[in-house]
Amino acid sequence: METQYQIELNQRRISILTILLAFCLFSYGCKEAEVEDEGLPLPVLTLKRESAALSFQYLGSIEGVENVQIRPQVEGILERIYVDEGQYVKKGQPLFEINSQPYMEDWKNAQANVELEKAKLRKAQTEIDRLRPLIDNEVISEVRMRTTEADYEVAKSSLARAEAVAANMRINLEFTTIKAPVDGLMGRIPKSIGNVVKGTDPEPLTILSNVHDIYVYFSMSESDYLYYERMKRDSASKRLNPDVKLVLADGSIYERSGFVDATSGQINRSTGSINMRARFSNPDTLLRTGNTGKILMEQIYPNAILIPQSATISVQDKRFVFTLDADNTAKRHEIEVEGRSGQNYIVRENGLKAGDRIVVSGINQITNGTKVKPMQQGELFSQVSEKE
Repeated sequence: METQYQIELNQRRISILTILLAFCLFSYGCKEAEVEDEGLPLPVLTLKRESAALSFQYLGSIEGVENVQIRPQVEGILERIYVDEGQYVKKGQPLFEINSQPYMEDWKNAQANVELEKAKLRKAQTEIDRLRPLIDNEVISEVRMRTTEADYEVAKSSLARAEAVAANMRINLEFTTIKAPVDGLMGRIPKSIGNVVKGTDPEPLTILSNVHDIYVYFSMSESDYLYYERMKRDSASKRLNPDVKLVLADGSIYERSGFVDATSGQINRSTGSINMRARFSNPDTLLRTGNTGKILMEQIYPNAILIPQSATISVQDKRFVFTLDADNTAKRHEIEVEGRSGQNYIVRENGLKAGDRIVVSGINQITNGTKVKPMQQGELFSQVSEKE
């Protein structure tokens, strides 16, 4: 049996263990409280002012600044084709040749008529020269002289008419060689050698496109047009970039900027839109008539407040972020979005300003009043890696 001394010793040991256990539990609870006081570790972003751009896109069609339908001025058999489809040609370069023999003969005949009328004119002049001394000596009447002079004027007019006919025949002869009216690229050539061609054909011989500069035709709604006209005026908070960009069919952006150089004089009542035109330089002829693309306009915000899209939550038709006050307590704050710039929202300054802090991610874990431990993205990643 245990002695009274052993019993008391055991009771003391139990008391000491109880005190130690209570102390440990108290210490652990304090540490837990300290951890909870630090708040939930989440990445936080400090807002600052920076340049941003809000973009607008409009579907457009591309054409060369000069698109000329090549049609024959005279009718005949196509004898030669000097160029090929897609070939670049210079202004004045021969393109097609029409059989010129009939027009050559017409011109020769007209030239012969000119020589005949010249001979008649010389004969009339000779008659006047013969009669003038006789009139002066009153050998014949003056009426005879006036008749001869009239014959001279008739011969002179006949010569002028014959020369005009000959000149017209010469023009028709020159029209048998069809030359390029502008520099450009040859289009499709539907006719072949031996075909009869004429100016009334429904299809032209080809279309010649000057694409060193190109036009992009596009349209925008009436409301966008009004906004566009207002934004053309510089503003301290936002302004319209005068240079426009072209998004090509493969999604890439054309390397050269353009500018809007023409606007339709009226709004289309049936569509409620207005037609506009932008001009781009195209020295390497990458762009061709018939291409499609999108006009990209940018509204510049020199001092914008940007918020990552991931830092926002939507409740019905409103959008919110969580800001942090001085003691790192989260507070839900409504924002108004003006547009998107990349992965960020451009927001209006309704209570937000440079220097404010917002929670970037994990916002589904917090509510109003939640204590947050601000972390940088790198710090948060490091902590997660250490735990793993």
